Amino acid sequence: MDRDLIERHSAPVPRYTSYPTAPHFHAGVDAQTYATWLSESPADASLSLYLHIPFCDRLCWFCACHTKQVLRYDPISAYLEALHAEIATVGALLGGRKVKAVHLGGGSPTMLRADDVDRLAAALRQGFAFAGDCEISLEVDPNDISEDKLDAWARFGVTRASFGVQDFDETVQRVINRLQSFVDTAEAVAGFRARGVGSVNLDVLYGLTHQTIETLAATVEQVISLRPDRVALFGYAHVPWMKKHQRLIDETQLPDGYARFAQARLGASMLEEAGYVAVGLDHFALPEDSMAQALADGSLHRNFQGYTTDGAEMLIGLGASSIGRLPQGYVQNVAATAEYSRVALAGKLSVARGYALDDSDRAAAWLIEQIMCGFGFSAAELRRRFPGQASHLLAQATGIAQNDLDRFVGWDGDDFRVTQRGRPFVRAVASRFDAFLKRDDQRHSIAV
Repeated sequence: MDRDLIERHSAPVPRYTSYPTAPHFHAGVDAQTYATWLSESPADASLSLYLHIPFCDRLCWFCACHTKQVLRYDPISAYLEALHAEIATVGALLGGRKVKAVHLGGGSPTMLRADDVDRLAAALRQGFAFAGDCEISLEVDPNDISEDKLDAWARFGVTRASFGVQDFDETVQRVINRLQSFVDTAEAVAGFRARGVGSVNLDVLYGLTHQTIETLAATVEQVISLRPDRVALFGYAHVPWMKKHQRLIDETQLPDGYARFAQARLGASMLEEAGYVAVGLDHFALPEDSMAQALADGSLHRNFQGYTTDGAEMLIGLGASSIGRLPQGYVQNVAATAEYSRVALAGKLSVARGYALDDSDRAAAWLIEQIMCGFGFSAAELRRRFPGQASHLLAQATGIAQNDLDRFVGWDGDDFRVTQRGRPFVRAVASRFDAFLKRDDQRHSIAV
């Protein structure tokens, strides 16, 4: 593809881990709204839990997560007391609904001491009913890992360990303040595998400052040597207006859209040549992994952690800034840990904002998820699910296809498909169905 085409379609757009996206959440959805929504949920609804641990022992300059650096453990201990309280409050409102999946993210959950890991596990088991085949995913910083922590997380029941690699090149690591050796990562991976954790995920970033085709290729080769079950190949999201510490990254050394595109294509081709199945925009999985199988059978989903096999009807966010998704809409907790803790310890719900979905939102959300996960949608299925909204969205599809001079989509009136040529730009294609984007005053990361 020529440079002009790539740069034209690299305009900033959302990542579509939700629809509407988080910038459109508002304070009109509050704790009382959330309590009502929880009370209305079906008794047999399945749950997924996301627990946010918003602390790190160092601040990675590329990171866009809600987190803070701490030099003492006391703030973590205090926060965990509030998290235990929220677990008890929300668990009491949800009764015996079964938990199918748990994801612990941050920040760095592996900063927790082994005894606190055990206490958190006990609080969750007391607050919620777990399905026997519940999947438990953990984001891991190898620099935090020790033998007693490995044992504690094994007792916790972790089934998937996810490692943020970014880039193993030391020069790149230094300029993003993320020193993490290949040896330390490999030892941590081996430690989890030795304790029966059956699935490993590694995250790689492209588009970093001082990153080149050569450094990325070397990193991907090292990643492949560990034979993870899944690999995520993310484009670095440079959003210094939102995350001030990203200003420490020298923008003049960031690769442009054309170079980012070349890096993404190289990483993808190396992973596919190594036997990984391409999943959506930026994930790769071994053929026998459940994510590859979900892609094949059409059950792949997308949420705030990216592509997922988690099909639970309700995602319950626990912890400061965490986001939940219910049939009625989205909720997000207070971001400031002090305020979150004050509310949670008082036995109250910590929701600060959210968004109530209407049928138009649900229809567009389904369609965008279909495009992001499977690169297309069926008009017949859209009409079946959303008869009142289908005609408007199908008219949009027709208009997009008629004006598609770059041959990114195919449309025969029933099957809307993103072509192989258009797949690297799937975020841009999905954005054409985003009713909020035209009036959106938010800024987003670039699309490649």
